Amino acid sequence: MTDGWIVITGASAGIGRAVAERFLKKGRRVALLARRAERFADLATDFGTDRVRALAVDVRDRPAVEQAFAALDGIDVLVNNAGLSLGLGPLDDGDPDAWQTMLDTNIAGLLACTRAVLPGMREAGAGHVVNIGSLAAEYAFYGGNVYAASKAFVHHLSANLRADVQGSGIRVTCVAPGMVRSEFALVRFGGDQAKADALYEGISPLTPDDVADTVLWACETPVHVNVNYVELMSVDQPFGLALSRATQERNTQ
Repeated sequence: MTDGWIVITGASAGIGRAVAERFLKKGRRVALLARRAERFADLATDFGTDRVRALAVDVRDRPAVEQAFAALDGIDVLVNNAGLSLGLGPLDDGDPDAWQTMLDTNIAGLLACTRAVLPGMREAGAGHVVNIGSLAAEYAFYGGNVYAASKAFVHHLSANLRADVQGSGIRVTCVAPGMVRSEFALVRFGGDQAKADALYEGISPLTPDDVADTVLWACETPVHVNVNYVELMSVDQPFGLALSRATQERNTQ
């Protein structure tokens, strides 16, 4: 990698925040995209405003995404981390507005950000796109439906993007974590802390730092190595979501 920017979406908390800290501690310049840019104030204080650029951008706003990326002088790595899940229940009880928010964020937002970096990476003959997928894309679980399908899109897009950029010097990696304790579950349940905590009963889930370590490792492999896909989960988690259907149904009530 050169001294170009590391761009991280959804960087205000959880995995995105942990990835930002990893790269900053390595001396890299990091551009942080999120709707809540005020959350980055401490990073700018700790690491300096010359190395931390906070951008209040919603990835669903494609013109804003394009403007933000155009203002950066060279991008080495894009970490497409922005994503969310809303609700946990059968499709027939789902909220179409929640579906649209997930599709706009997890799919359209990722596409907008990826499209924005590719021309510059092609011109430089180097670059790395890291997409944060999910175990949900590979193993079905009760209530996964739209969220899981959106992450399956991310997995397949990653593989096809790798084919698109073959020979260009651009690398593409998909990192698919299992259950991670972060604000993710709190968002899924509309701020209901009890329901969020119930997801992790009886297991020690991954932490955002665990996922960030994997992202950093993939980016620090030699430039001739492409880490295509990494799947990781807690040793306590079985395949799929670790809750029984009965427990999950209680979480939808």
